[in-house]
Amino acid sequence: MTCRSVMVHLRPGEPNGGVLKVAGDLAQRFSARIIGIAACRPIDLAYSDGFYAGEVLDQDRVEMEKELAAAETEFRHMLASRNVPLEWRCAITFALLPDYIAAEARCADLIVTAASPKRELFDGTRHVDTGDLVMQAGRPVVVVPKGVDRLALEHAAICWKDTREARRAVTDALPLLKAAARVTVVEIAGPERDEATRRHLNDVVAWLERHDILATGLMPAVTHNDSGVLSAVLETRDADLIVAGAYGHSRMREWAFGGVTRDLLLKSDRCTLLSH
Repeated sequence: MTCRSVMVHLRPGEPNGGVLKVAGDLAQRFSARIIGIAACRPIDLAYSDGFYAGEVLDQDRVEMEKELAAAETEFRHMLASRNVPLEWRCAITFALLPDYIAAEARCADLIVTAASPKRELFDGTRHVDTGDLVMQAGRPVVVVPKGVDRLALEHAAICWKDTREARRAVTDALPLLKAAARVTVVEIAGPERDEATRRHLNDVVAWLERHDILATGLMPAVTHNDSGVLSAVLETRDADLIVAGAYGHSRMREWAFGGVTRDLLLKSDRCTLLSH
């Protein structure tokens, strides 16, 4: 299992230096092709007294074309020196943007994108909701937080929970885990579940070793705030990549009550690989 094609998602109308540098690092490390992708969705306008604001739509299309052209220029300029094959894809589409990106992901092993700030979660014309993309892509998604422009892979931390999503994420992350200098598997031990948690960790560590990945297990005690415990562990251990399964609960419960996945998407200060 390896990574031969990295898709990097650019946000039209914004600087994309961080995601481009991380995607370039990964592509160069794995000798992979880089596919740049960007998309815009026309604004929604209502009819008013029989008049349709065609001029507004025309102006919006001109702006979208301008932003997509600028994104392609940024993509090619920043990655020109990486000495890997480049490909560009873009669209003005009436489809939801996560749907478009997810469909195009059929040609990629890995997607690199930026986290969606809270203020942009309901702007569907330029910004892709990261959670929706992770849910639909069928590919691992590396989420790059604001201010991060490199992925050193010095220490990868696996946030383990004995779920389908976590198993999928670790399998998808194997190429990156093999490239990491250190790997730690972290599972929070629930009340009276120390023995079960220890068995989970031992199994995952042994499985990784069979893939030539040396890992250690870590079992912090449960608190009322799993996200806070994980954040403290990751900070102490200086992890630069988090590997986690996405949405172990229903989307509505994650949205209403927070949840580890939502915190990783919106609050993390390090790159996170998420799979669903």
